Order: sequence, then C-alpha cells, then structure tokens
Amino acid sequence: MESTIKLDYTLKTPEERKKLVEEIVKNISPNQLTERYIETLSNYIIFAMDKQEKKKKEILTDNRMITINKRETSYQGLASKFENGEDGIYNITIENDKNVLLTPKIGISSKDVAEIPALGDLREAIEVVKGQVDKATGKRKYSLKKQLIDMCKEQYAIKNDVKQIMFISQTAKTFARGDFREDITIDENGMPQSNGLCSFFNPKHISALLCNYSALKEESEGKFEGDCYYMMLDLENLVDDVLKDDYPLYYDLLIYKIDGRSNAEIQLLLQLKYGIKHSVEYISSLWRNKIPKLVAEGAAKNYLNWYYTTQEKGHWKRCSRCGQVKLAHNLYFSKNKTSKDGFYSICKECRNKKNKEDKIVKEG
Repeated sequence: MESTIKLDYTLKTPEERKKLVEEIVKNISPNQLTERYIETLSNYIIFAMDKQEKKKKEILTDNRMITINKRETSYQGLASKFENGEDGIYNITIENDKNVLLTPKIGISSKDVAEIPALGDLREAIEVVKGQVDKATGKRKYSLKKQLIDMCKEQYAIKNDVKQIMFISQTAKTFARGDFREDITIDENGMPQSNGLCSFFNPKHISALLCNYSALKEESEGKFEGDCYYMMLDLENLVDDVLKDDYPLYYDLLIYKIDGRSNAEIQLLLQLKYGIKHSVEYISSLWRNKIPKLVAEGAAKNYLNWYYTTQEKGHWKRCSRCGQVKLAHNLYFSKNKTSKDGFYSICKECRNKKNKEDKIVKEG
C-alpha cells in the first residue's frame, strides 16, 4: 500500500517545492516510487512552474517576429511551437519529397488577404502597431509588443472562420488510405533503401510518425485491410525492440511524449526515475533527432540480418570482446583498412563501452 504523500502547498516557488520533493524521495523506499507517486510529485512542482510562467513578460523580439512570419501556416503552425500535446499539433500531408513525409499545410497567402476583408484590415493594423512599437518606450512599448503578438495570432482565427483549415483528423484519414508498399534494395554502402512513400530506414519519417502517433494510431485502428494498420503495428514492435531494453530512458521519454506531456514534466519524471536531469532543450533533441535515428538504425539492422540470413549468404564475425557473432557491416563494426575483412575485431557497442570506461578512468 502506498503511503500518504504530505506536500506543503504553502510553498509557492518551484525551487522550494523541488527541495521538498528531493527530501521526500531521499527518505522513502524505492519501491514506493510508483508511476502514480512520481506523477503526483512532478505535478506538485509543475503547478508552481505554471504559476511562475504566467507572471513572465512576453517580449516580441525582431527574431521572434521573423519566426512568426515564417510560421504562417495554420493554427497548427502556431501551436507547433509547443511539443506534442505541447508537442505535436501538426497539420500533415504526404508530399512527393520522400524526405518530408508530414509537413504543415497552406499558410496565409496574399490571396487570402485579398479575399478576406477582415484579414486585410488586421494586416494593416499590424503594420501600424509595428510603427508605434519602434517609437514607444517603457511600459507602453511592452504593451504594444504584447498586443502585436495577439494580433498575429488573430490572423489564423479569422482565416479559420472563413476558410475551414484541414485539421490532423482529416489528413490522418488520407494516411489511413495510403499505399505503403515498397521495394527494398541495398546500396553501394551496404545500406537498405526503400522506394516506398514511408520508410522506417528514414529518421525523418520515423520522427513524423512518432510526433503524430496518437492520431495515426486512432485512424488506422481496426482497419486490417489497409497498409496503415500493419505499419503502425510494425512501428510499435520496432520501437520496443530497439529502445525498451537497451535504452529504457529513451523509451520512457517516448511514451511520455506520446501521452502529451510537456518537456518540463518529462524532465522531472526522468529525474525522479533515473536521477538524471536533462535540459528541456536536450529532451527535445532526443525526441526529434536521437530517438528517430536509433529506431531507423534498428530497422536497417533488422532488415540486413534477415536478408543475409535468408536471401543471400552474408559475412559474419565474432566480436573479440563480447563474443557475440554479428554481421560484418559498418552498423556493427567500425571500418579498419588494415584488417583483413576491413573491420575492427571489437564491435561498435564494445568499443563505445571501452571508450567510456577509459574516459572515466582518465577523469578519475
């Protein structure tokens, strides 16, 4: 049975609450740190962070103004500054460019401004306020900048009232009807290449599928006659195979993201569970880059192992350190021109472990 958590709600700042949580964690048994317990502790800190965040001033810098103009895509474009829940309100469509599977839809064009009088009037008003911002100082300048932010956001609300923008639920239906058959070849570098619309070998495609996982999973669920159902099932199995045992922190991060948690929440959850505090920027980088690359690499390894076991005789070698037999391929062994087979005798995994051990000894 879980013990009652005694939290002091008279503490107002995240720093004070974090200190209390650290004391609680230090003085209880690890067995008591259940998912529910950790969630309660993290929410206790995050609630104070939210209050503090509301007190911060929003400043519209020149760089931020450029970013807003570049993101004139749709309401989703504005919301994509948050990550999946926070982070993943993506308006998606499938493009001919296979390096970009899911991208924002149309933006606010000059045609929209011409066809929607209210939008044209708002654009003119934005230009007037910009001129006032340049001349203003102090509190008035801050107020004008805040007004400018709201006006920029209002553009998308006006357009959506007149021209209904396609939201993800509609484009997910297009995805669910997609034809994802593929032919796979092995290129001159020994890497598998797919000609399909969506490829697990492409980290960008993996990232897009994960960012929109909930909507795509919901739309494809139960549609056994379509490719999408089996693609999502294969993706789940691939993620479990690559991350669950070898990269548990990354696996939990992925689950938290799909559940719609913010980077700040994930930072606390990972810190409480693993004792490691990653910055929110690093968490975002893991989600967008590291995890998709690992999953895509895992897909390539799985395919090559299957191919050189069942379709063509492959060259295999035993790692001199761990003793495991692995495919003699750059995914498993680093290249070594002086070696007879062109690879080091120690596999990449063991070489990485050895380098980390040597670094610890050197620093110690």
